[in-house]
Amino acid sequence: MTETSANKPTLTIRLCAPRGFCAGVDRAIQIVELALEKYGRPVYVRHEIVHNKFVVDGLKAKGAVFVEELEEIPAEHVDRPVIFSAHGVPKSVPEDAQARNMFYLDATCPLVSKVHKEAEIHFRRDREVLLIGHAGHPEVIGTMGQLPVGTVTLIETEEDVEAFQPKSDLPLAYITQTTLSVDDTAGIVAALQARFPDIVAPHKEDICYATTNRQEAVKHVAPDVDAMVVVGAPNSSNSQRLREVAERAGCRVSVLIQRASDINWQDFENIASLGLTAGASAPETLVEEIISAFSERFEVTVETVRTAEETISFNLPRELRDMISPASAATG
Repeated sequence: MTETSANKPTLTIRLCAPRGFCAGVDRAIQIVELALEKYGRPVYVRHEIVHNKFVVDGLKAKGAVFVEELEEIPAEHVDRPVIFSAHGVPKSVPEDAQARNMFYLDATCPLVSKVHKEAEIHFRRDREVLLIGHAGHPEVIGTMGQLPVGTVTLIETEEDVEAFQPKSDLPLAYITQTTLSVDDTAGIVAALQARFPDIVAPHKEDICYATTNRQEAVKHVAPDVDAMVVVGAPNSSNSQRLREVAERAGCRVSVLIQRASDINWQDFENIASLGLTAGASAPETLVEEIISAFSERFEVTVETVRTAEETISFNLPRELRDMISPASAATG
């Protein structure tokens, strides 16, 4: 390890690109901010709008109030806007909001909504639906909640594929959570297709472009660095998958960190190179914070490693489109 005249060891940070906010997260945060601007405080949000404490705390400071269920909203505030998170919600949630005469805005990522529509189409076409995903994740709960209880079977592993027994003679179809490991999901899909050759696949890949792009960037960087830092929250599925991808790619130290204050410096002793990326719900300011923290201990050189370009954007709900100029409106 080389040291400079200031006795700081040198460190090359290889910065993955793309990283951080995806179009769905950016849209969801914008919906909360524009609703606060248009309707004033408070605006209620059901569940974390995205899985990042820094983002959620920032929106709280602006006047957003986060609840887990609609019943937590005080009766005197039933006329205030309530926003559904980017992860999507079961059909029962907007139905409940309508029954309570609530005004709601849906910040569900359009790519999650695509999976919801696929589930409904399979159901209408008399297919038994399997969902590849992680139990308990809000997106999985929302997707399974598009169809009657007991209709969708959750598949988490290849072992689940072997244990699965169809409930009927109906044709089978599968859909997937949008934030899964591309490689893990490929293995599960291969197992499903081997056992059920006629199973109907999604018309277009369900794992979202941002998840795929961020994982590909990590695969490119991780084998050539001494350690890998993923900036993201522990309850962020796509962030957890990035850490796993780095580990599997051969990086001996692969950690998920929310803030610079969370860094365990013992993990980074005697390193000369560091890979750095961020989950789709982590803002760039946290990446910069991590770089600054390493710069205090190392003589840092930053190299950006770009493996894809992202130009996707999504339309806002019609209720908020008057809050932005036509020139800056999303065009997704």
